[in-house]
Amino acid sequence: MCVVIRIPWLLSIGVLVLVTGGCVTIKDANIRQQIIGSNCNQQNVYNYTEKDLPQPLHTLTLERDLTDLLSYRNLNMANAIGILPDLTRYIHLKKALESSDLAKRLSILELKQRIDHKINIASLEVSAVASEMDCEEERISQVANYLKGSESETESKLTVAAIVIGATGAITTGGVIKNETASNTVGIATGITEASLGLLMLFNNRKIDFYHQRNALREVWQGNPSSSGFPPFVWYYLNYTDPTKDIPSVRQEIIDKWKNFGQISESEDDEGRAITPVYFGDGGKYTTEQLVNRADMYDQLESQITLMKQDLKALSLALEHL
Repeated sequence: MCVVIRIPWLLSIGVLVLVTGGCVTIKDANIRQQIIGSNCNQQNVYNYTEKDLPQPLHTLTLERDLTDLLSYRNLNMANAIGILPDLTRYIHLKKALESSDLAKRLSILELKQRIDHKINIASLEVSAVASEMDCEEERISQVANYLKGSESETESKLTVAAIVIGATGAITTGGVIKNETASNTVGIATGITEASLGLLMLFNNRKIDFYHQRNALREVWQGNPSSSGFPPFVWYYLNYTDPTKDIPSVRQEIIDKWKNFGQISESEDDEGRAITPVYFGDGGKYTTEQLVNRADMYDQLESQITLMKQDLKALSLALEHL
């Protein structure tokens, strides 16, 4: 709602101060499009069930050859991208290889190419997901900057108005008006006006409608068995945790950081029902601070997903030394 405040000053002269309280009018069609929807996702929505995810590594019976030659992180990444069977066969062939066995050499070469291909495809998919996170972060930041610019413009106008009123009041009470009573009245009116403008600057917090039906933050927050925003092996990687180890999943680590750094807070309504923060819905009214915070949350999620490439690289290097 737009609020109009009329402040009397300098005897009977009325100063009209127009302040847009909490509403931002979007005239630019391109900006409206940025607010309503996102073009960051260039792929179809992922459609799979929990059964399509890799089986948790700790539930699998692994051969000694694998556990002796590869680390737990290597094996978990190999399981995530579905190359454990190929790895097992590859190691068996390498151990049984004789220098004169051309057929086995060809089989090893074919397996190695297939394994490398799957690692490369997984790396590309990680890059694709990370690029969507980065694009969405940039979209949010642009809207936040637009909203901040609107706030700054109003603040500048209020500052100029306060300076003009203060200067005019000082000149008037100092020499123009000789009557002491009138001078005091003008001084009080000027002070009230300046204080009112100061309050308007203090509470100059705009809001803007911002929508995000495809919401990666919601996927991470809810932690459903499957995801429409992340491919199966990425979702497996984010959610995997070994119950025999006191280490939370990557997804839980992300949520814990959001909470620990005060980026999100859980609250309840009057009836004790949990209130979902605006970040995890389909959109709503955002302040500049909330938009900046949402962008930071996407940046953190992007960083965690990009770190998957380190595990892919470590797996690839480990295979080179087998």
